[in-house]
Amino acid sequence: MSIPAKQPQNQEDIALDSTLRPNRWDEYIGQKSIKENLRILIDAAKKRSSPLEHLLFYGPAGLGKTTLAHLISREMGSQMKVTSGPAIERVGDLASILTNLSTGDILFIDEAHRLNKMIEEILYPAMEAGSLDIIIGKGPAARTIQLELPPFTLIAATTRIAMLSSPLRSRFSGGIYRLEFYTNEDVEKIIRRSASILGITIENAAVMEIAKRSRYTPRVANHLLKRCRDVAIVKGDGIVSLKIAKMGLDLLDIDEVGLEAEDRRILDILISKFGGGPVGLTTLAAASSEEPSTIEEIHEPYLLRLGFIERTPRGRIATDAAYQHLRLQKQSPQEKLIS
Repeated sequence: MSIPAKQPQNQEDIALDSTLRPNRWDEYIGQKSIKENLRILIDAAKKRSSPLEHLLFYGPAGLGKTTLAHLISREMGSQMKVTSGPAIERVGDLASILTNLSTGDILFIDEAHRLNKMIEEILYPAMEAGSLDIIIGKGPAARTIQLELPPFTLIAATTRIAMLSSPLRSRFSGGIYRLEFYTNEDVEKIIRRSASILGITIENAAVMEIAKRSRYTPRVANHLLKRCRDVAIVKGDGIVSLKIAKMGLDLLDIDEVGLEAEDRRILDILISKFGGGPVGLTTLAAASSEEPSTIEEIHEPYLLRLGFIERTPRGRIATDAAYQHLRLQKQSPQEKLIS
């Protein structure tokens, strides 16, 4: 059975994050508990006619943190200014952003863990007291100017919440919310919705196959859907069948559980070079020629979700499931000592 295609609502060259982003609260699939809590916060703020309290979203990339911020902005009827941690390099950058906000505006800071500590300290009074303290001059002649800011909401998103200082985390009075990986059923719903928006006719079996290899992540699912659509156009009749889906996913070197070539290489290095561990993150990163942050933010969350690795005080360890998936024989303790 195939899902009938609708006419595309947007041009094909519009970026995925804008084309496929839900525009209404009820279009957002998954994260049910977070949505219920946010719904109460939003409704209460609207009844009080006051800005929403500050919010922090964290979790692996691609789970919908930015989408939630956009939906909150729509629900509150507020303008949203978007920036990121690396873009705010100096105190003047933050001061310029904050002083240009209007009452009720939402400031969304992505990659908030990359804010430097000086910027964080400027944010404390801005979030808590609605004021901005700027030091002018140096030495004995230095003086502080306090600027009053309009009431605003800060929404921050991060993949590494531990890198945010405790004082900053404590100022998110609206709550700190962890976004979890999606279920296969929710990912299938997202793929069907995206296929409808993009005008793709796709078989149900293909939807299930793509969902199975999407790392329980909507962003990945949408990316794979578009690549399978391309294969269907070039190699088939434009319909994404199960055969076409498998062909497209195999071309991308994504295996049956969603591991990419680099995921498998990291696992293989952990097992073949270090006997399955334990091994420290920096050592593993050096052996695989990857940045430690890349392993920790991109590869590890999904490998942990699958149960292929474990974090221990001594380092990372490959589990029996990892050996089975890579079809490798696990060494005995005696064999490890010999090797």
